[in-house]
Amino acid sequence: MNVHLKVQPHHLERSAYLYIRQSSMRQVIDNTESAMRQYALRGRAIALGWREEQIIVIDNDQGESGASAVWRDGFQRLVSDVGMGHAGIVMGLEVSRLARNNADWQRLLEICALADTLILDEDGVYDPASFNDRLLLGLKGTMSEAELHVIKARLRGGILNKARRGEFRCPLPTGLVYDHSGNVALEPDMQVRETIVHFFETFSRVGSASQTVKAFR
Repeated sequence: MNVHLKVQPHHLERSAYLYIRQSSMRQVIDNTESAMRQYALRGRAIALGWREEQIIVIDNDQGESGASAVWRDGFQRLVSDVGMGHAGIVMGLEVSRLARNNADWQRLLEICALADTLILDEDGVYDPASFNDRLLLGLKGTMSEAELHVIKARLRGGILNKARRGEFRCPLPTGLVYDHSGNVALEPDMQVRETIVHFFETFSRVGSASQTVKAFR
């Protein structure tokens, strides 16, 4: 179906929601190109007929994994606003930005279908109430979830392989380092060591974490 036939006047009367997310703060800081591509979707909404002031950007889930919606306030707000009929279209660069969990994705699709809300990604515009579009969106959601599983399995496999060879090195607490032989040793910097000793002595003296913080202040 032609994109402009999917976008009806009653869709344009409602807001266009743009959901933006990257999985870690490192990605937010380093992968600025992805952020630019995501924010650029506003231009797609304007080209389809929405006004600039109708576009609502939800980007407060930056640095949060898409594996679950439990801790993603932005995603929960999106689902709530769609359910209340405020959204004419929901936009995300791809399915993985909105959800890596197929249950969360299917819940959003169901609510979009009931509220007559369209979905837009980098590939096109979809109507979740349409069987063919819903089938394609469901497949994309399944692939997104499977991709996360493959990534986790690959990372875990690499860690286990290093551990079998005795070469795995996990991050150490402040004050400890790996020496040249790979053994755990005290931090060679005497100022760091003295500060840590002072910290624990202060905690023993004052008796609580909050009092320790006050003492250091």
